[in-house]
Amino acid sequence: MPALPYVRTTVFALIALFLSAVTTMAQGVDRERVEAFLEVTGFDVALESIRLSADSAPQMLGLQADDFGSEWQRLVREVFDTDLMHDMATDILEETLTADALSHAAEFYASDLGQRLVEAENRSHMIEEEGLKSESGAAIIEGLRGIDSPRVDLLERLNRASGSEDASVKSIQEVQIRFLMAAAVAGVIELQMDEPDLREAMKAQEPALRDSLARGALEGAAYTYQAFSDEEIAQYADALEHPKMQEVYALMNAVQYEIMANRFEAVADRLRDMQPSQDL
Repeated sequence: MPALPYVRTTVFALIALFLSAVTTMAQGVDRERVEAFLEVTGFDVALESIRLSADSAPQMLGLQADDFGSEWQRLVREVFDTDLMHDMATDILEETLTADALSHAAEFYASDLGQRLVEAENRSHMIEEEGLKSESGAAIIEGLRGIDSPRVDLLERLNRASGSEDASVKSIQEVQIRFLMAAAVAGVIELQMDEPDLREAMKAQEPALRDSLARGALEGAAYTYQAFSDEEIAQYADALEHPKMQEVYALMNAVQYEIMANRFEAVADRLRDMQPSQDL
């Protein structure tokens, strides 16, 4: 998505900061290996699932996707184009993912357990029915807690290993800020506060966002991995806690949020032709 003319304290900057810690290792990998990596890890499906978040864009502006009628679905298909997002991820990873980290992650995900996990995660990523994962996952968690099952702790450990909560909170806030600022630049909305004030307002909402993310992640994990044994979940957590896998996940999480923010900015730019301006 084209950059917009405002200060970009972006998730992409987080990628640069992350990479500065591994500069001596980073030689980049060829595109063919990155393509294979995206497929074997299921990250290509995770990227495709970004389009499922598109309906939250109008809600940030006080609107609903239905307000745009059939035009909204056309916009989503064009802006959240799977091939485009795939190419964006490949371009970044080709330059930033170290060969050593790629090989380590690919080896695990190519295993029998790894492929079963990817299959389950791919199915979970692409569920479009609103509330299915959260409702089913919440019921599973309630049942597990009712019998004092150690599985809840295992799922929480798995979530901690798969992505920093602090990074997720900051990344989601960055996506929202970039989208709102882009919408203001496009004339879709008129912001009643400047960017620093907007950041302060979002900072005040961090505790609620953090609680919501933790609850949603736990419910999602309970639903996604319900067919796996406690031993398999522990094995997965062990794999994710390895330093090389942590390197891979930090980068992939940053790439995913950058693409999401980028595409939301593109939505904001397109909305100028679809929705009259309104105050926010």
